[in-house]
Parts: sequence; C-alpha cells; structure tokens
Amino acid sequence: MDHFTLIDGALHCERVPLARIAADVGTPVYVYSTATLQRHARVFREGLADAGPVHLAYAIKANPNIGVLNVLAREGYGADVVSGGELSRALAVGMAAADVVFSGVGKTDAELVAALEARIGQFNLELEEEGVVLAALAAARGLRAPAVLRVNPDVDAGTHAKISTGKRDNKFGVPIHEAPAMFARLSKLDGLDLKGVAIHIGSQLADLSPLEAAYKRVGELVAELRAAGHVIRRVDLGGGLGVPYRDSDVIPSPADFGAMVARTTKGWDVELMFEPGRVIAGNAGVLLTAVIWVKPGVTNPYVIVDAAMNDLARPAMYDAWHDFRAVLPTGERMLANIAGPVCETGDTFAMDREIDVVKRGDLGIFRTAGAYGATMASTYNSRALVPEVLVDGDRFAVVADRIPAETILAAERVPDWL
Repeated sequence: MDHFTLIDGALHCERVPLARIAADVGTPVYVYSTATLQRHARVFREGLADAGPVHLAYAIKANPNIGVLNVLAREGYGADVVSGGELSRALAVGMAAADVVFSGVGKTDAELVAALEARIGQFNLELEEEGVVLAALAAARGLRAPAVLRVNPDVDAGTHAKISTGKRDNKFGVPIHEAPAMFARLSKLDGLDLKGVAIHIGSQLADLSPLEAAYKRVGELVAELRAAGHVIRRVDLGGGLGVPYRDSDVIPSPADFGAMVARTTKGWDVELMFEPGRVIAGNAGVLLTAVIWVKPGVTNPYVIVDAAMNDLARPAMYDAWHDFRAVLPTGERMLANIAGPVCETGDTFAMDREIDVVKRGDLGIFRTAGAYGATMASTYNSRALVPEVLVDGDRFAVVADRIPAETILAAERVPDWL
C-alpha cells in the first residue's frame, strides 16, 4: 500500500496534488510520502514480532536522502551502511552509532578507522584479512571492534543476476564451509569482539524458499560454532525482501517473511539483525515527469519525457519495470513506448506498454521509485541532478535541491597548461 492516489481525478501524494509540486519545483523530481515510509517501517517491524529480539538497520543505499533517514530514525531504525559517506549520513540524522552496521566488500582503512572512532555497533567482515586489519586498527586505539563474519551459503536467490549476492561466484562473504576455521582464527585476535555471523543472498526476492534454505544453513553453522566452544550472540540475516513493481506481482508480505523467520530460527537464542531497504522505501516514492513530445513511431508512438536514464537508471541497467501513470488520467489508454531525452537507445523506460493517454505538456509518474532511484542518479549528458521532495499530509518540502549543470561545471578546472 502507498499514499499516491487519485483525489477528484488528479494524482496526489497524500493530500498534496502532484501538479502543485511540478509547478513549484519543476520536473523531473522525486516525490516521497512520509506516511508510506512510516507504514512500511511499522509493518516490517510488526511482521517480525514473533521472531524474538531483533535489530532493524535500514539499508541506506536504497535511499540515502536525509529527509527519508530522519523519518526512519524516528521510527527507531538504525542503519546498514556500505561507505564512510553513508555512515556520516546516519550519524547526521541522529541514528545512534551503536545501531549502525557497516557492510560491504571494500571498506578502506580510513573508513574502518572512522567507524571505530564513531563506536558503531557492528562490522560485517567480508574476508579474513579484513578481520585481521580491523583488529589491529582497533587494538592500536585501545578498542575491540564488534564484528560478525559474513558467510556465502551458495544459494541462488532467484533474482536478477546483478543483484544476487549469495552464490559462490559472487564477490560477497566467505564460503560457508570455510567459516568455522576462519571464525576460530579471528576469535583469538585481541582487537576483535566476534559476536556471530551474517548472510545476505540478494535483493528483490519474490520467493521465501531461497531465504529459508540459506537461513537453515546458517543455523547449522551456528550449532557447529557453538559446539566448537564459540559464543554466538548475533546472526545478521540481511535484507532483500521484494516489492511489487507491477499490479500482477505476488510478493511475500513482511508477515509471511516474519513467520518463516520465526519458524526457521526457533531455538537459535540470538539477537537477529535485519537490513531492510527496498521493502521500506520502494513504494514510498515516485518520479514525477513531464511529457515533452509524443513522437510518431513505426509501430507505436514514442512518449518522450523529461526524466531520463540518468534520473532513474533501473530500466536501462536491469530492464526493470516501473508503472507509468498520468497525473490527470482521462480513462483513455494507448499503446506506446516511453523514452527519455538522453542520447542513448538504452534511455527507454518501456516498450509496447499500454499506458494512460498523454500529450505534450502532460504530467506522469513512474511508480515504485523510492528505492534505487535518486541515489543512483548521475549528470550524464550534462543534465541537472534530479531534486527530491518529501510530503507530509498537506505540506511538502524540497529535501534535495536540483543541482544545475552550471553548478557542476563550476566545480571543474582547466589545467594551467591549456
């Protein structure tokens, strides 16, 4: 459920007409609903009510806007970060350092030090050498770094190949069969407080079976580690639960997910960690755009909009589906292709798609754009960086300015030999 609905024939975000945002801010622009973010955060938490003690760390990579992060911080969420920049964002909005989990396969020494000095709650180790380096950095500062070892269970998540992370040929984690010996070596390091293990097999999962299979393997690993004398206090089960991008998509609910987690982890006697991202933010945002032209085509017309692949990269990167809706629908439908103005054939949002009839100057939205939307935007073709707006009831605020091409140009320099 989201809060983008028709009121008196016009699309609104909560109680704000999208046409009003377009008039005040311009297009393209991302629009986020506070009520939807709050609802999804609460529904995800409620789904895990029977799973025992849990820690929820929102995956900042999904949508790092500080307005969005403020909403989730007020909902009691910590942060899952994958860079020093994301760590800075989490701390800037008041998320407690103890509630921050640092994931990612390429943490630099500088990032490790910054996280140590901030006293974050957990490092997810991706390889043994990372644990050795982290332990040395911590010991040199009189600290013990709280950490878990991320394992790769060799489970196919059944999602897009570019967002699958749990197969043995993916770059993430250590092979699960090597984990016991590695855990034993790392647990002896003075600068490391090794609390448990972590897992994450992919994003946009539409089936709970791969997750359940991976969790069962982790449960067996926990039992093996305990039998070897290790104290296991935490298991990080990652994120990855999908969202419906099409009306026909059937996705497990947080309640379904929570029931599976409670059943599979029964008797583990640990604190369970979760890193939801897309499931919180995905349907909480849309990309609002204007139609520049309706260009005749060989088979179908091309609806050329002012949003482009640099604003929303997912269709070009993953052939991802985003529903397109007119802001002022007439009830009439047309078969069309939807494309942006970037000089790439790949700057295409949809082909042979049945959509609301639109004409030059009309407004439309790409739905389910609250996750992996603005955060992946670029300035390709020297286009402005897309702005972001947060709506709360009948009010809205710009929470990220449009950064024009002129501002970006001003940050560049011509060397003195030219």
